[in-house]
Amino acid sequence: MALDKSTTALLVVDAIDSVAEGDDTVYDNELSPEMAAFRANVARVVDLAHEAGLPVIFSNDAHVPGLDHELELWGEHGIVGRTRIFPEVTVADTDLIVTKRRYSGFFGTDLDLTLRELGVDTLVVVGCDTNICVAHTLADAYYRNYETVVVEPATITFLGVGTQEGAIDTFRKCYASTIVGVEELAGMLA
Repeated sequence: MALDKSTTALLVVDAIDSVAEGDDTVYDNELSPEMAAFRANVARVVDLAHEAGLPVIFSNDAHVPGLDHELELWGEHGIVGRTRIFPEVTVADTDLIVTKRRYSGFFGTDLDLTLRELGVDTLVVVGCDTNICVAHTLADAYYRNYETVVVEPATITFLGVGTQEGAIDTFRKCYASTIVGVEELAGMLA
């Protein structure tokens, strides 16, 4: 699959750490080897997108305590004003951040409007959790007729909802996503 760089954007879903209020100290500094590899892959994909001149959009949780239903299910996470994008990731001045309060980056946000104003019809998607926020965002992208490319090593499942392999299979079969590795994406953007 060839990517038209003039109509493609990178969408980074929830590549964020929770931080203490008023502090940049991460609540959980211990990274498993799997999580460290995932984060490095996200950083590499963001770098590739910057080098290729793609718009980079971060779709980040910004939950409101006492209001958001997700907090009832998953506990406190992604609280508005208390997150940071992974420090491994280079954020450019031209990158955009679209905050979300539900799983999907499209639900109740201006993501679709932003993409349409940019002339985007294809999304390269990375992030976490593969079976939850990435899955719901991909479903909504499919419903809005976006083509999607998922960089599988730059996604991760860690909340115990389904498996990584099952999610990737669903993306391929249900949303017609193209599944690639990091170096395959590099070739597509060269």
